[in-house]
Amino acid sequence: MNQRLPGFLLTSSWDDDPDSGETLLTFWWSTGQGAVKTNIRQPAICFIPRSWQQKARDIAATLQWPVRIEAVLLQSFAARPVAACYLPHSYVYRWRDVLVEQDIPCWEVDIRPTDRYLMERFVYGAAELQGDWQTQPGYGQLNNVRLRPTRYQPQLKALSLDIETSFPRQGEPERLFSIGFYGTGLELVIMLGEPQQSSPQLQLVADEAALLQRLVEVIADYDPDVIIGWNVIQFDFAFLRRKFLQHQIPFVIGRDGSELSWRSSKRNPERIFLQIAGRVVLDGIALLKNATWQFESFALDAVAEHFLGEGKLLHGDDRGGDIEHLFVHDKTALGQYNLKDCELVWRIFEKADLYNFAIERSHMTGLTMDRMGGSVAAFENLYLPRLHRQGYVAPNIEEGYHAQKSPGGFVMNSRPGLFEHVLVLDFKSLYPSIIRTFKIDPMGLIEGLKGRWQGADEQQLVPGFFAAVFHKEKNVLPDLIRQLGEWREQAKRENNQPLAQTIKVIMASCYGVLGSEGCRFYDTRLSSSITKRGHQIIQQSSDWIEQQGYDVIYGDTDSVFVWLKKSVSDQQADDIGQQLSQGLNQWWQQRLQQEFALPSYLEMEYETHYQRFFMPSIRGEETGSKKRYAGMIRNRNSAELEMVFKGLEAVRSDWTPLARHFQKELYRRVFYGEPYQQWVREQVQALLARQLDDQLIYRKRLRRPLTAYQKNIPPHAQAAAKLERWRQQQGLLPRFADRGGWIRYYIGINGPHPVDIPDVVIDYSHYLEKQLMPLADAIFHYTGENFSEMAGQQLYLF
Repeated sequence: MNQRLPGFLLTSSWDDDPDSGETLLTFWWSTGQGAVKTNIRQPAICFIPRSWQQKARDIAATLQWPVRIEAVLLQSFAARPVAACYLPHSYVYRWRDVLVEQDIPCWEVDIRPTDRYLMERFVYGAAELQGDWQTQPGYGQLNNVRLRPTRYQPQLKALSLDIETSFPRQGEPERLFSIGFYGTGLELVIMLGEPQQSSPQLQLVADEAALLQRLVEVIADYDPDVIIGWNVIQFDFAFLRRKFLQHQIPFVIGRDGSELSWRSSKRNPERIFLQIAGRVVLDGIALLKNATWQFESFALDAVAEHFLGEGKLLHGDDRGGDIEHLFVHDKTALGQYNLKDCELVWRIFEKADLYNFAIERSHMTGLTMDRMGGSVAAFENLYLPRLHRQGYVAPNIEEGYHAQKSPGGFVMNSRPGLFEHVLVLDFKSLYPSIIRTFKIDPMGLIEGLKGRWQGADEQQLVPGFFAAVFHKEKNVLPDLIRQLGEWREQAKRENNQPLAQTIKVIMASCYGVLGSEGCRFYDTRLSSSITKRGHQIIQQSSDWIEQQGYDVIYGDTDSVFVWLKKSVSDQQADDIGQQLSQGLNQWWQQRLQQEFALPSYLEMEYETHYQRFFMPSIRGEETGSKKRYAGMIRNRNSAELEMVFKGLEAVRSDWTPLARHFQKELYRRVFYGEPYQQWVREQVQALLARQLDDQLIYRKRLRRPLTAYQKNIPPHAQAAAKLERWRQQQGLLPRFADRGGWIRYYIGINGPHPVDIPDVVIDYSHYLEKQLMPLADAIFHYTGENFSEMAGQQLYLF
């Protein structure tokens, strides 16, 4: 029965079909009729210079390899006509190596055949599937399928998974305690224990093998499209994979009864990538980072507190020890803890709208939802089919120019001080706007250089940097940026925030991709023509603003901070900000039309009015700092005054709660014009009277095992070493022997002192001199005061 239905892409894979000699592409889709599998036979493709076509045929014939070579209407970036090689994917890299030995270039070898098949048909994330329906156990299959682009919003069935294990120790086997599952109508923990003591929510099994078998059964019965978790791939699935291997049990959780497959990263063998037929595994941490969420800590406890106002059921730094204690003494409590973690992940995904973000990202880029990062692949999925239609094949990595290094974003030297009425003007999507305005594009660079060499009309060319030249008409990326911008504005109008955020991330990544050595289009003529043009734009914009009678006290990549030098009301400040942004936009339009005959897509926006603003100097110097400041603004929604801190100690987790609170409150009082001298003295008195001891704790993470810290041992590693020695004396198991972890400690008179060890003698002079004094004197330098004098007799007595 021939059937047509829309589907959303879940997973893709490929393998060579021994019968046809072609590559078999397998796509799994979420549809209104459940999971659907499609198989498509399609050879892999790469390209060689057409001049080597016959020799390549002779090589293939000698090797008796199934390679078909045909001339195509494409050329390389070196303007060499090319021929396409069609062959099974398992031969592709061997074929390239043989050709390279014969000095025959080979292009586009490393493009995934599934990606190529979809992108060349402009299928991104979803497709209309048409083929012959065949019912299989648990899913449908379409044969002789045809794919057409469409947009389809799936209703994904998700399952949150979390495991609890023993704490890793050298020489001891790792143990799996329990597996938690949370989904629609499912709340279950499977745990090692006495089976007769099971309950509906806590099922106890006799051994690890039975636990693993139940995992397979639960997933098969629930049949999720998506499995979610927290560090779920690199920890949970990596651990489970080792256990399945240890017990010689097939890890069969694919929708078609296939085993989970994985591969290790070449750069980091401990990092794994999973492939489950018809099921996507999404890690909450990676997805939040991809959606540009930022947190001091991405630990589940911290992120859950942010989104949900609650955290895990176990707290403290020795959570591993607590879990092992509960496993032995209170399995019910451990089950509740395990299930709570699953629930927290589930609710975070819903609260942060991560499913829709992942879906929209796939719709825009064609990447499956689990391909986190993937900026280069996303760019190529969008760029390559358009490049091919312009008659070019893509270059290989390192074929671009990179003799000169491209600079980073522009950061202006700041003017330190305490200011009133500072405006922030910000260029909207500066780098994408530069790409669109100045026609910066890989193909446009080739066409521009060719045009100049052939004596083309200079009116058709746009100069870049490092001798780059871009063609005004023959390009791809500027129009792609235009299209993305229009889609983003439409998404905003339709209040589709996940789509708007997705497009913003994609547009912002275009510069990063062109500046990445891992991208086939990497060429410092491209990246420098963006960044150096950005420097020029910020500097010339600052000059224009100063000609209007104001001072630019700082500039950072795409923003300028403008000191008005006079007292104004909020409305007057807003009016000046709007006038400056509009005037600057008009000035750039005129300037670019006169100089390059180009329309300007640069758009300066008035962003913020700081009623008071503080830019500190670099400690011990008169030079202003960068990316560090504080200011007071009026919230546009509540009309209340509020403080903003950027890069200062108040928003840095490596400073103590005492310092962070002290800076926030002191600066607030200074900015609001409230008395603060007596408050500072009271803070010093409270500190010395031991009333603030709970705020003196440092909390830092050892990112390596303790034994890795040998020379120049930092304070947190010293504290961890002391704690390990103390635990050994107490007959307790080590905490940092085989891996890093969090350590909380004071600074005592004998150095760093772990919180866990009683009877600390705190070094209060450290907290006065290293925590409070530098924060206070940074701003007192501009109020004409001194912390030591303000602290008074108490400080000198101490």
